[in-house]
Amino acid sequence: MICPEAEAYEIWGDEMQINRLFEMVYLLLNKKSVTAKELAERFEVSARTIYRDLDILSSAGIPVYTSQGKGGGISLMDHFVLNKSVLSERDKNEILYALQSLAVAKSPESEKVLAKLNGFFDHKSSNWIEADLTPWGSGKDSQNSFSKLKEAILNRRVICFEYFNAAGESSRRTVEPIKLIFKVYAWYLHGYCRTKKAYRTFKIARMSSLVLMDEHFEERDIPENLSMEEDETSLISLQMNVTSDSAYRVFDDFSDTDIQRMDDGSFSITVRLPESNWLIGYLLSYGDSLTVLEPEHIRDKLRAQAVRISARYQT
Repeated sequence: MICPEAEAYEIWGDEMQINRLFEMVYLLLNKKSVTAKELAERFEVSARTIYRDLDILSSAGIPVYTSQGKGGGISLMDHFVLNKSVLSERDKNEILYALQSLAVAKSPESEKVLAKLNGFFDHKSSNWIEADLTPWGSGKDSQNSFSKLKEAILNRRVICFEYFNAAGESSRRTVEPIKLIFKVYAWYLHGYCRTKKAYRTFKIARMSSLVLMDEHFEERDIPENLSMEEDETSLISLQMNVTSDSAYRVFDDFSDTDIQRMDDGSFSITVRLPESNWLIGYLLSYGDSLTVLEPEHIRDKLRAQAVRISARYQT
């Protein structure tokens, strides 16, 4: 009968050996040759244990060989790649596809890692996904902003930027960034605003002159519900009708629970949206296919805006 202590020691020994075997493979992949003495010293085991490990690797299909004489040692056969013996083709593709998904953020770091792994797996690059997080017409400054925000969030670095609220008023903000959020066709930044001494959500399109500071910040207790900027906190209930020719937008913009199809093919929509200058522009983007039924003051604003637009185009 094996005592529990001996059984636990045996399991622990197996785990240590497995970890050592994997690390040996990685070392051999990165070095052309290494001696048994060097491996024994690194893992604090005997040279005899190293040779037993080599036998295990060889029997597992990993082409390990030893050479004698000056400059000799333990090596892997040329052109050996790890996926041939450890990772399946599906495993390899899943890793590469996941990295390609991360690379859509236009991060130079992820692109470098992807290039290395393509070579590591002896695999040709397959760009199956591409996305641009920046608005139409934006240049390298917008792409650099996303890279800076990523760096700031992951490494807890303070950022400063110029921010324009919905009224067009500008203010300089110093923020401890927490995370990026994509909501209703726009990117937002959650963070602790030192200027306002409160948590805020900033629309990235309204940020400019972003500076990544050298200062690092300590993690704070984050509230469950982070508030939006003052101009976006007020949600109102809208009752609207949209004609059938804009069905493609209805199902893009609203959830099924907000939509009711009418007998004439149009759609009745009840939804809560933030009351701001953005709302009026958004509703007008539907042209004459959308009619706001309630509330009345939004109908008045749309009517007044339509009159001003019409006046601009009078000959």
